[in-house]
Amino acid sequence: MKINSKDRAKAQWDAADVPLLEVSDLKTWFEVKRGIFSRKAEQIRAVDGVTFSLMANETIGLVGESGCGKTTLGRTLLGLEAASGGSVFFRGEPLLTLSHRRMKAMRRRLQVVFQDPLSSLNPRMNVMDIVTEGLLQFRMLTDSREVHAKRLLREVGLDEEMIYRFPHEFSGGQRQRINVARAISLRPDLIICDEAVSALDVSIQAQVINLLLSLQQRHHLSYLFISHDLSVVSNIADRIAVMYLGRIVEIGKTIDIIEKPLHPYTRMLIAAIPVAGQKRVDQEMVTGETPSPAAPPNGCHFHPRCPEAMPVCRHAEPPEAWKNGHYVCCHMYRPNSG
Repeated sequence: MKINSKDRAKAQWDAADVPLLEVSDLKTWFEVKRGIFSRKAEQIRAVDGVTFSLMANETIGLVGESGCGKTTLGRTLLGLEAASGGSVFFRGEPLLTLSHRRMKAMRRRLQVVFQDPLSSLNPRMNVMDIVTEGLLQFRMLTDSREVHAKRLLREVGLDEEMIYRFPHEFSGGQRQRINVARAISLRPDLIICDEAVSALDVSIQAQVINLLLSLQQRHHLSYLFISHDLSVVSNIADRIAVMYLGRIVEIGKTIDIIEKPLHPYTRMLIAAIPVAGQKRVDQEMVTGETPSPAAPPNGCHFHPRCPEAMPVCRHAEPPEAWKNGHYVCCHMYRPNSG
């Protein structure tokens, strides 16, 4: 029997060692036009050559300061922003070159939880309509909308009698649970959480993270968890990717990133985590402003803020290296070491 390319891609993805999501040299640049003739003046390099892979049932935490390109990366993976270069394979299919029809079908397996729980919900729709809208669109209703809505609310820890209420009648944590219910309604493979808990109180953050972990075990989900808070990410991620000025500078297992960070920027982010009853004096805090992505520094983008910068950092791109089992992009490490 002849196997076509689509079947081969699916069979390959079903193998345990093949990533669910594979991103290679992804770029998302935005043109800025100025003047009366609207000529192109510069390009904002929001995502500038990002490469990583995500396995099935895995959570990768993507961390970095505001403006480093985390959200733009997530929106590009979702197809909400056009990529300027690179490739993205999801379940063995190239997302960036899919037809509109095929991409629409793929969206069932690729969902998102946005940062603001209120603005991401339609104020004119009740909870039942919100959480079953996707089921209706993809013709996945096997029972009444009411039955499906009640089941989804039970899964996220809400009273099933709330299905006829509207978003303004809920607290912030409850609204985010509704967003999570909508995301899992289609039984996706990957959920991109874009600052999903940053707008919530600390105690509510812990509840939502525990909910995401339990849903991951129950439905075999994968997460790309985007956040500026390294302490939050460390509680949910299997691996952490540290992003700076459109590029990933370090990737490793969560325990390695937290306890044995390699890149100076990662160490500075960890030093900025508040510790109750203690003053962090062993590491330098993050200082200075992030350079503009329209005019990034030559050489290593981090060198103007790096306390360990060397002369080579100012003019040469840092090499990619593996040290102690995880990736780092820094002149302090030799390529393919460790």
